[in-house]
Amino acid sequence: MTFPDGVAHPLHRLLVATDGVSRVELLMWGPMGTVTTLLWCDGGPAATADLLAAVESVTATEFVERDDGTYAFVHQTTYEFETAILTLVEDARVVFLPPVTFHDTGAVAFEAVGRADALTDFYDELTDLGEGTIERVREFDRRASAAALTDRQRAALEAAVTVGYYDVPRSGSVADVADELDCAGSTAGELLRKAEATLVTDAIDTG
Repeated sequence: MTFPDGVAHPLHRLLVATDGVSRVELLMWGPMGTVTTLLWCDGGPAATADLLAAVESVTATEFVERDDGTYAFVHQTTYEFETAILTLVEDARVVFLPPVTFHDTGAVAFEAVGRADALTDFYDELTDLGEGTIERVREFDRRASAAALTDRQRAALEAAVTVGYYDVPRSGSVADVADELDCAGSTAGELLRKAEATLVTDAIDTG
């Protein structure tokens, strides 16, 4: 989804216009603007702080730097989205799943869950405010990707990690995994392939 300048969130407008951060993910939020939210940015704390300076309602921040970016706990008095967007979200008969991802291209990506008619109505109203594209449609599953694995597949992956099968360079073999599981090598190989296929497919589907 891409919104014009007059509708885009002030943090997103600054993200597009500056360097230092190219991606911001809104990981957790509450039902009102006065609830502390959790963001992740692919830049350092200083660049993240500069971005948040564009949000006038921010009253407190706390940063946790990690190798892949910065987490920010942000308390603000209002979300500062345009009234038209907030009203649309409030009235929508769908649920929004984290994260909401802001890109420096101006696009914002999110996932919504609901009945087909409710999703269609929301999309029609949302695209009155900006340019939208539906990337994919799929059945909703409450389970996390790891829960989609069978117990045997999970055991195979755990054994593979233990014997060094996923080390770089690899220090363990499928035969070693089979020994850990007390099964044939062909069985161990099949368990690993199916488990890997499940995890890779889920990673692609979830972006």
